[in-house]
Amino acid sequence: MFSVRRWCAQLGLALALGSGAWPSVGAVEVGEQAPDVAWHQGERQAQLKDWSGRFVLVDFWATWCAPCRVSLPWLAEMQQKYAAAGLRVLPINLDKSASGVAAFLQRHAPLLPLLSDPSGQSAQAFDVKAMPSSYLISPTGQVLLVHRGFTTDGGPALEALIRMQLGMPQ
Repeated sequence: MFSVRRWCAQLGLALALGSGAWPSVGAVEVGEQAPDVAWHQGERQAQLKDWSGRFVLVDFWATWCAPCRVSLPWLAEMQQKYAAAGLRVLPINLDKSASGVAAFLQRHAPLLPLLSDPSGQSAQAFDVKAMPSSYLISPTGQVLLVHRGFTTDGGPALEALIRMQLGMPQ
């Protein structure tokens, strides 16, 4: 069934990522090694490998993404609940302009770090197809879980999958 909301989100994602300046290499899937990508964290460059040895939940989001307004507080909750189990949540903002991004994150998930990729290179490397898109990555860099989109109803099931990958009882 055709969904105007989904179509608009996909169009927005396509516009945010550019018109194909970065070649698509195929979506990153479960079992594959996560691409070696980098983001801006304030004035410094951060790389995914900076968090090797930990479980990392990489989440691509943007201020124009309505489901991101719901997923970011949920991600902050996951960070708080599972940090002791080695989970680190990395929300990657894909807005081309930094205007308003810090305030948006402060309002929706103040405990999460602000990482940004206005060029969209990392989203291209992961071949992001929807917003938000999350990738749970093992301490050795293997993709354990891929999740596209977000609804509050789906949060408990996604949390159960994360707990399972962290080796925690259900």
